[in-house]
Amino acid sequence: MSSNTRRGVVSREDAGKYAEECRQNGLKVGFTNGLFDMLHSGHVDALQRAKGVCDVLFVGVNSDSSAKRNKNDSRPIIPLEERMIILAEMHSVDVVLPFEENLDTADHLIEIVKPDVYIKGGDYTVETLPETPTVHKLGGEIHIMPRPDGTASTTDIIAKCRNAK
Repeated sequence: MSSNTRRGVVSREDAGKYAEECRQNGLKVGFTNGLFDMLHSGHVDALQRAKGVCDVLFVGVNSDSSAKRNKNDSRPIIPLEERMIILAEMHSVDVVLPFEENLDTADHLIEIVKPDVYIKGGDYTVETLPETPTVHKLGGEIHIMPRPDGTASTTDIIAKCRNAK
């Protein structure tokens, strides 16, 4: 990485610069995004598989306000800064950046990173993914990864904890 960018949590500006530097060096840039609340084995598996389709993996993490909007007022359990620090320590993750927009899509981050491949989980198809037009406009490809059988979601884990009284 350049002296302005480091592995781990970075600003959007530095993420864009580093992604461009990676492409200039012939590296395949991947991008995924999500809430990553209460990190569990499903997250770890998804990020390891995402790293398998690129050389450098950028991860956008939804802000706390976005989590409340998309889930409910009790989410996230883990605050944004802590979620980003945890993700940055994973071997499969190269760069973590906040997804702070008050938007329901990651289009703005995709326009900054300009990934060669946008990776999402099996909850989506290329046709239902709202970011598909942006990724295709920038010349990127989309890789959908199915969720492994038996992997619980964070929502499932939270429900189980609440019922374990």
